[in-house]
Amino acid sequence: MSLQNDVMTAMKAAMKEKDQTALAALRAVKSEILLAQTSGEGGDLTEEQEIKILSKLVKQRKDSAAIYLEQDRKDLALPEIDQAEVISQFLPEALSEEEIEKVVVMTIDQIGAEGMKDMGKVMGIVNKKLAGQTDGKTISTIVKAKLMS
Repeated sequence: MSLQNDVMTAMKAAMKEKDQTALAALRAVKSEILLAQTSGEGGDLTEEQEIKILSKLVKQRKDSAAIYLEQDRKDLALPEIDQAEVISQFLPEALSEEEIEKVVVMTIDQIGAEGMKDMGKVMGIVNKKLAGQTDGKTISTIVKAKLMS
């Protein structure tokens, strides 16, 4: 519930500052939180669920921005990028590639992964450990590199 309170506080500040981009992003976060609370069993969301929601929203905006940039539409891409930054402030601090690599190597050693056949196991464990701190694409690239060597 703390995420919802943080978002509401940030929404009030965005309204006072008349920051439409931040307000749109924060409204999207609030909407997703309410949808998640009312679907399924309802009630409060766990921190893991909150991080998943925020990560999804950031990824959607970055993907949209990439498509707009491919089509040479900076006017549409910039608000998407700005909204992604606003939403990202509620996520845990992102990890560097070296830190991700350490977790991947440690996981590979722990489960005794040998080659690409164990990629799914490694990805599942690493994704849980690093939820919200990095994206799946980065993890996948590092896991592939480590399992192939």
